[in-house]
Amino acid sequence: MQAALDEGTECWGVRVERVEVKDVRLPVQLQRAMAAEAEAAREARAKVIAAEGEQKASRALKDAADVIMQSPTALQLRYLQTLTTIASEKNSTIVFPIPVMGMISGLHVELMQAAIGTFQTT
Repeated sequence: MQAALDEGTECWGVRVERVEVKDVRLPVQLQRAMAAEAEAAREARAKVIAAEGEQKASRALKDAADVIMQSPTALQLRYLQTLTTIASEKNSTIVFPIPVMGMISGLHVELMQAAIGTFQTT
């Protein structure tokens, strides 16, 4: 742009230092193309952000699974906590299947053994 200005004004001995553009009119087709490109860039960024969120969530789930695997009782307690949350959100009745009742009795035995072990060590 500077070269074009210099070419036109050099014969008069004038040097243009600054140009202010006040009104730019773009063809409608170019405006649509620019808008489509901007939209595609936004969608690409959104997909990257969503993928990063999924990756963090999967890592957190893996860490939680590792912790729960170390203690079978933790899984039972988490299951019961989930049921409590569901029941408190809506007025509902929870029917425990037979294996869950076995888990609860097993949990009771483990808690009692832990309490006895704590009592005996003190």
